[in-house]
Amino acid sequence: MIIDLENTNAGQIGQRILAARNRVGVSTGLVFTLIAVAEGCDPADVMAASIDAGREHPSRILVVTNGDGDTRLDATLRVGGEVPGDIVELTFRGELTEHRQSVLLPLLLPDSPVVVWWPGVSPDVPAADPIGQLARRRITDAMGSPQPIDTLVERARNYSPGDTDLVWTRLTRWRGLLTAAVDYYPSPISRVRVTAEPGNAAAMLLSAWLDDRLQVEVLLEDEPGGIGITGVALETEAGEIRLARPDGTMAEFSAPGVPRRLVALPRRDLNALITEELRRLDEDAAYSSAMATLAARWDASSDTGGKAR
Repeated sequence: MIIDLENTNAGQIGQRILAARNRVGVSTGLVFTLIAVAEGCDPADVMAASIDAGREHPSRILVVTNGDGDTRLDATLRVGGEVPGDIVELTFRGELTEHRQSVLLPLLLPDSPVVVWWPGVSPDVPAADPIGQLARRRITDAMGSPQPIDTLVERARNYSPGDTDLVWTRLTRWRGLLTAAVDYYPSPISRVRVTAEPGNAAAMLLSAWLDDRLQVEVLLEDEPGGIGITGVALETEAGEIRLARPDGTMAEFSAPGVPRRLVALPRRDLNALITEELRRLDEDAAYSSAMATLAARWDASSDTGGKAR
């Protein structure tokens, strides 16, 4: 069921959601409210990713955009059918764009967690943002910024418990494979090299995580023409433990004394990333520690006039 409401308010939206749910017989088992602030990105892509994630995590999804024109609030409600939970598209205009949190507050599910997701442009300090203050979890995506590295560093400097960034989620499989390699080959690691296309924010965070976990020198090297992260080499006395992904899809794993083998390591789309991230509603201690290391590495390199490594 799709319901369009023009020049409406939070009270009317709440009443129409309740009436629509009763009419179509939708289950009441919604686990949280997701607020997707679709600024600087395609709202259709955000909607598609939210619906996909909602199939695993039935929730109330509030997609927030700003529009032109006189002060008013327009809404489109989607309930039942192929929609997993409630989806409300909210378009704020005029002075209401400065008070969006006041409209969103009464639309939150009672006694349930709230997650805010900025898939595009996001505030410098998500925890201090008026909408961010409504949530226990705040998800940003530095790759949605025109300057991903600067944005990620700003995230690291302003980290608050409950923050995360989809750059970290993009590293899940890399982190899993590298952790397994270190556990399987207990030879001490003396140095690490991470290679990636120039200006890759995920590679910066991966190198900070390896620095934090291994406490050894971690070098980040550009590979012109590469696709994303292209490889990680862990140097040991016996030789290199290496994970190389030159094409952005398949990786080759090699280690001393074992045959080389291929490992599927594809780059994942937005739908898969947000679905994974919504599985966790508590603080991620590993992410917090990696971001602290990233901020320290960047500030140290800035003090010496060098490039963060």
